[in-house]
Amino acid sequence: MHHYPIKLPLRIDWSEMDLFGHVNNVAYFKYIQASRVNYWEQSALDSMFKENKIGPILLSASCKFIKPLHYPGNILLETGIEFIKNTSFGMHHRILNEHNEIAAEAHDVIVTFDFDKNEKVLVPDHFRNTVEKIEGRKFTIIP
Repeated sequence: MHHYPIKLPLRIDWSEMDLFGHVNNVAYFKYIQASRVNYWEQSALDSMFKENKIGPILLSASCKFIKPLHYPGNILLETGIEFIKNTSFGMHHRILNEHNEIAAEAHDVIVTFDFDKNEKVLVPDHFRNTVEKIEGRKFTIIP
């Protein structure tokens, strides 16, 4: 069972509609990006980059579209960490519509990256510790 400790409410914008009257699939990825960055800010991963140029880089992102979204409307994004490996971690997102129904589910794999050296690095212990506090659980390091 997934855990979603970080929540982000957003309003659907009219510009996100497509020719068929529902939110275009590209907008879902924008919502997921907003949720991803929100988690990074909550976990201080963004400040780590400002301090020493080590930060997250997106390796992969996938989305399963379950229900269409429409304008006008509001959504709730829920995000949690699925796993932490040596140099990467996984995020799971849910997009809920105004009726609290799952409109989409997404999965990201993020690599911790040294932007000065242009190489991946170990997931920092302080990030892992912060995530464990946010998530309310311990993560076993997966090789």
